[in-house]
Amino acid sequence: MPARHDDEDAHKDEHVTTVPLLEPRDGVPEVVTTARGVAEAAALLEQGHGPLAVDAERASGYRYSARAYLVQLRRDGAGTVLLDPIPTRDDLAPLAAVLNELEWVLHSADQDLPGLAELGLHPARLYDTELAGRLAGFPRVGLAALVAETLGLELRKGHGAADWSTRPLPESWLNYAALDVEPLVDLREAMARELERQNKTEWAAQEFEHIRLAGPPAPKPERWRRTSKIHMIKDRRRLAIVRELWTTRDEIAARRDIAPGRILPDSAIVAAAEANPTTLEQLQALPVFGGPRQRRSARAWLNAIERARALPEDRLPPITPPLTGPPPAGRWARHHPEEAARLAAARGELTALGEEVSVPVENLVSPELVRRLCWDWDVSAGADVEEYIDGRFREGGARPWQRALTVPRLAKALTATS
Repeated sequence: MPARHDDEDAHKDEHVTTVPLLEPRDGVPEVVTTARGVAEAAALLEQGHGPLAVDAERASGYRYSARAYLVQLRRDGAGTVLLDPIPTRDDLAPLAAVLNELEWVLHSADQDLPGLAELGLHPARLYDTELAGRLAGFPRVGLAALVAETLGLELRKGHGAADWSTRPLPESWLNYAALDVEPLVDLREAMARELERQNKTEWAAQEFEHIRLAGPPAPKPERWRRTSKIHMIKDRRRLAIVRELWTTRDEIAARRDIAPGRILPDSAIVAAAEANPTTLEQLQALPVFGGPRQRRSARAWLNAIERARALPEDRLPPITPPLTGPPPAGRWARHHPEEAARLAAARGELTALGEEVSVPVENLVSPELVRRLCWDWDVSAGADVEEYIDGRFREGGARPWQRALTVPRLAKALTATS
């Protein structure tokens, strides 16, 4: 089992001296915006060697979609490519033919892989430096923090939260984007050495492959219930108004590719549900709805409210969403003491294990798998507890290294509570 780190471990970062990384070593390349440019970029990257550093910039908070608005690529021996995937979307086959055969190095890969997959870009192998940092026990795993601690370089905060759908992209943004892939391959090598030192290379390989094959996350059910301050609504009819307004906003946002909150803020949805206006005049007297942008959509909002008012009682949403699994763990102690005792024992054992191997508990095994295991516990006398837990975890997608590490410990802890 990998040893726990002491205070002198390489992860200690209080006194790290860094050198500012202010501009790419080869300068900021021209953005590729044409089919010819794509073909030239593919030929350039094919001549390189080693893994491919990859990053993508989205326009979260500005656009509805999670599409990539800029793709950054870098490979030793080839340099950096900045690709605008909007005008080149239908011309990427030559690039995909090269890229899809390579190992990609990304930071927080699950954030960028879905948008890159929309472009037909898929890694043959994957190395996620953020996840590597977690498995190696680094206290801070942001790109800038890891680059500073392992490479001694300072990546300054810049334009990560900017509207990357802006055209043309400012030069300072492009400089920032190019710098994000500049140290990735070197960071990958540093993380690989650290994981090898801790005997965690195979753990990381299994995690990277899991992310590579995972695909986009499934949509969450009843997303409208995530409306901010929806808890203030205590009436089912008014809750239906929230649902109809949220759904209408979502349809408009998707059609116009604008972030929903820029179409209509959550606060306005809740205010309209509370007021329950019956006329355009009453609606437009509410905050936000009287503004010039909302006046153009006033009829759509009022129609949504009227649809909610017309619903029969049996189609109104319940105040509390229906449970699709165990109740929140905070409620177990009072009504389900045996399940609560199992969960407390499991969490305590996993916390101790995480400290021993310097891995966050949530990376040892999915907390949801642990919660469901403790809730659904059904082990008859004389049964093999380890086999039972291993089967549940395997069905839930836990990787072999996770099961090998956690199952024996959980079996011992949970047997003691039975």
